[in-house]
Amino acid sequence: MRVVVQRVTQASVTINNQVKGEIGLGLLVLAGFTPSDTDEDLKWTAGKVAQLRIFSDADDKMNLSIQDVNGDMLVISQFTLFANTKKGNRPSYINAAPPTTAIPLYEKFIVYLEAALGKKVQTGEFGADMKVALLNDGPVTITIDSQNKE
Repeated sequence: MRVVVQRVTQASVTINNQVKGEIGLGLLVLAGFTPSDTDEDLKWTAGKVAQLRIFSDADDKMNLSIQDVNGDMLVISQFTLFANTKKGNRPSYINAAPPTTAIPLYEKFIVYLEAALGKKVQTGEFGADMKVALLNDGPVTITIDSQNKE
């Protein structure tokens, strides 16, 4: 599992000209899955995202988590995080989980995030053509890969 976490002051996802999810201060999380991802990968990544200390404290140090600032979260499925660009110029997505595998992983990941945050997480729609808008704060952008836990 791989995620890109962006600290935002606002973010939204629009599908067919309708806003599906929208947050203010918080995290925009782009999430991609592989066929080999396990429940442990989902739990570990959700815990890591929820506890990332990337919000500024009173001394302007990145010392606070999304929980500490009572922020919100918008999670978007993103199979392109597993693009392979080694050969040629057209990316291959062979390492990304197919929808039949990825959808249950995505849904379970959201459940784990909601449990960690103690509140609802905003989402896009798996497989939809989504327009994601954000104001990246900092900018702060962090990548987390459950296969690189060390």
